[in-house]
Amino acid sequence: MLTTIKSILTIVYILVCVSLSVIVLMQEGKDAGLSALTGGASGGSDTYWSKNKGRSAEGTLKKGTTALAVLFIVLSVVLNLKLW
Repeated sequence: MLTTIKSILTIVYILVCVSLSVIVLMQEGKDAGLSALTGGASGGSDTYWSKNKGRSAEGTLKKGTTALAVLFIVLSVVLNLKLW
């Protein structure tokens, strides 16, 4: 019974690892290329983009990254317990 649960958790853990890697690679970098160096349009903090970032695709990726990271840590701890 316990080995079956461990096997299922291990498969879920591998899926979380792969998903976390993919979602991190899909995100944009913090600096927006040369416009960040020259103080371009993306440098302002009162832009429409900065106010609505949480509802955008980038905001969704950030929330997904946080959820997968928490799941990754929890599964890492659970799989390394000495119950198995």
